[in-house]
Amino acid sequence: MNIKVGIIDDNSFLISAIKEKLSFFEDIFIKVTALNGGELLSQLEEDCRIDVLLMDIEMPVLNGIEATEIVKQKYPQIKIIMLTAFDNDENIFKAIKAGADGYLLKEIHPDLLYKGIIETLSGGAAMNPSIALKTLKLLRNPTGIENVKDQEEITLSDRETQVLEQLSKGLSYTKIAENLILSPSTIRKHIENIYKKLHVHSKIEAVQKAKRHNLI
Repeated sequence: MNIKVGIIDDNSFLISAIKEKLSFFEDIFIKVTALNGGELLSQLEEDCRIDVLLMDIEMPVLNGIEATEIVKQKYPQIKIIMLTAFDNDENIFKAIKAGADGYLLKEIHPDLLYKGIIETLSGGAAMNPSIALKTLKLLRNPTGIENVKDQEEITLSDRETQVLEQLSKGLSYTKIAENLILSPSTIRKHIENIYKKLHVHSKIEAVQKAKRHNLI
């Protein structure tokens, strides 16, 4: 049986390295490679017959966690293994919440990567031991997940608060720009600053966190 795999990473050298690791296994067929989540979604719209996606987290345009969330909503049958360089607590938790089926580190041995893919396709969860341990700790101590960052004092400017309020209504950048009599590029800049201050990577996260902190 051919296992159709997609590799998503903003570093083409790493895509080649993962391809090479998987080249030892005759049943693995690399069907898709993409440099970010946006590129992946365009390819899936053309053909979504993929068994497993190996997804990096830190990527421009659409990062791995946002892409995982969208893929899982649109194509729930596709399994997703986060393949990342870091076993960062916050990322592990966000990836699992987004629907990831496994979480492995990039320097993994080819045999273990293959085993992880097979395990995930059989309904298991591929997980590097250090990540499995962190996941257990996170589950035992869910308050730790909210992270120290959440206890920080977050201060947004009046303009940023206005932009965030408009965002929470689901309005587009262009519509927000119209409403606030600003240019779309200024709105983008404000949103970038909001993401930085709130330590988030998506509109949904920004709005949820702002509500939690009574900022809007």
